[in-house]
Amino acid sequence: MSSTTVHPVDERLPIGQLTALGLQHVLVMYAGAVAVPLIVGRALNLTPEQIVMLISADLFCCGIVTLIQSLGATQWFGIKLPVMMGVTFASVAPMVAMANSNPGVQGAGLIFGSIIGAGVISILIAPIVSRMLRFFPPVVTGTIIAVIGISLMRVGINWIFGNPFGPTAPSIVSPENAAWLEAAKQAAASGALPAVPKGMNIVGTVPNPKYAQLSHIGIATIVLVSILLIAKYAKGFVSNISVLLGIIIGGIVATAAGLMTFEKVGKANWFDLVLPFEIAMPIFDPILILTMTLVMIVVMIESTGMFLALSDMTGRKIDQADLSRGLRTDGLGTLIGGIFNTFPYTSFSQNVGLVGVTGVKSRFVCVAGGAILIVLGLLPKMGALVESLPTFVLGGAGLVMFGMVAATGIRILANVDFKSNRNNLFIVAISIGFGMIPLIAPKYLQWMPHGIHPLIESGILLASMSAVLLNLFLNGAKHDEAAIIAAAKQAEAH
Repeated sequence: MSSTTVHPVDERLPIGQLTALGLQHVLVMYAGAVAVPLIVGRALNLTPEQIVMLISADLFCCGIVTLIQSLGATQWFGIKLPVMMGVTFASVAPMVAMANSNPGVQGAGLIFGSIIGAGVISILIAPIVSRMLRFFPPVVTGTIIAVIGISLMRVGINWIFGNPFGPTAPSIVSPENAAWLEAAKQAAASGALPAVPKGMNIVGTVPNPKYAQLSHIGIATIVLVSILLIAKYAKGFVSNISVLLGIIIGGIVATAAGLMTFEKVGKANWFDLVLPFEIAMPIFDPILILTMTLVMIVVMIESTGMFLALSDMTGRKIDQADLSRGLRTDGLGTLIGGIFNTFPYTSFSQNVGLVGVTGVKSRFVCVAGGAILIVLGLLPKMGALVESLPTFVLGGAGLVMFGMVAATGIRILANVDFKSNRNNLFIVAISIGFGMIPLIAPKYLQWMPHGIHPLIESGILLASMSAVLLNLFLNGAKHDEAAIIAAAKQAEAH
C-alpha cells in the first residue's frame, strides 16, 4: 500500500501492473463475454457480419459499464469496488426463446426493446431490490444458478453435435420426397391437382451426414481435455485462463484440419466505431419487457450477493446507498446494452473470485480492464476472429463454462441446511423439476394463452418463481446476511 491513508480499494498501482492485472481480468471473462452474442446471434439467424457487430458492441459496452461501476459516475451510479461487468447468462434462455419465435432482425428488435425496457425499470427499482435480499436466501439463489447451468448445457451440447434446426439438424428431407412435393406444386399450378395446402412441409427422415461428425466430436474433446490439463497442471494466471487457452488450441487444430478459415477476419476492418441501433431498432412488447425485468431482478439479487462478498473480501464496508448505486448501474448497463444492440449486464462473479485468488483489491485494476475492453470493441477483426470459430470448438468449452454455472449453484446449495430443515429439500426438488419442464416438454404451453408464453417458456424463470414462492411458504422471509455473503463467495462462475 502506497500510503497509510489510502484504502487498498482506492490504491493506484503503476501503469504496467495495472495493464497486466486488467488484462488478466479481461481474459478471465472474455470467453463468457463473447459466448452470449454467439449464442443469441446464431439463434436469431443473423449474418456473420451482424454477429461480428454484436461481439464488438458487447465488448465495447462491457468496458463502458465496467468504468461506470468501478470509477463511479455522479452520486447515482457506481459502487466503486473492483467489479468487472459482463453479459449475464441468466438472460440467455429467454433471449433464445424470443429468437426461436421471431428469427431475424425483427426478433433482434424485440430482444433489444425488452432489454431497454428492463434497463429503465431496473434503474427505478434498484433501491427496492436492494431491500429484497431476504426473499433470496442461498437455497433460492443456489437452485436458480443450478437451473441456469443445466438449461445452458443444451446449447453447449448442440454446439458439439449440431443444432436441432438448420443444416446440422439430426435428419434431412429425402431428395425423392422433396422432388415429389415440387412436382405436386407444379401440377397444382397448372390446375391438374388441388393447390398444395399453405405451409405444407416434408419432415426430415434421412440421417444427416453433417450431424455429430466424428471430426467435430474429436476436436471438441481436444478442447475439453486441454482445459482440464491446463487447469490441473498450470499455475496462477495460466490456470485462470484455461477455458480461453482451450478454445485457442481447438481453433489451431480446426485450422490445421481445414475446418476453420479466416476470410471473414481478412474482410473485417481494423477499426470501426460502435454506434447505437446498428442491427435493429427496438420493438417494445410489454410481456417481453416483463420477462426480461424478472430476469434482471434475479440478476440484481445475485449482484447484491457479489457486492456483499466483495465488501467482505476488500474490507470496504458498503451500506444501503452503495448497494443501490451498484444495482442502479446494472440497470444503466442494461439500458446502454439495449441502445447499442447488445445485452443485459451484471457484475461477473468469476472476476470476484479472481480478486480473492490474486489478493489485489484496487478498483483501478478493473478500470484498466474496462479500458482494454473498449479498445477490443473498436477492433472488428477481433470480433470476426471469434465469429470464425466453428461451433464444435466452442462446444468443448461450453460444457465447461455452462457446467461450471451449474456446479456453482450446487456449491452454494452445499452450504444450505438440509438436515434440520427438510423444507429446503422440497424447495430444491420442486423448483428444479419446474425448471426442466421447457427442456423436456417444450410444447407443453400450446393450449395456454399466447400472451403468457414468454413468461413460462423459460425454465429459469419457472424455477425462480417456484423457488421464491416455495421458500416464502415453507421458510418465511428471514434475513441472514452472513449466509448470503458465504453463498456469494462460493460463486466463481456466472
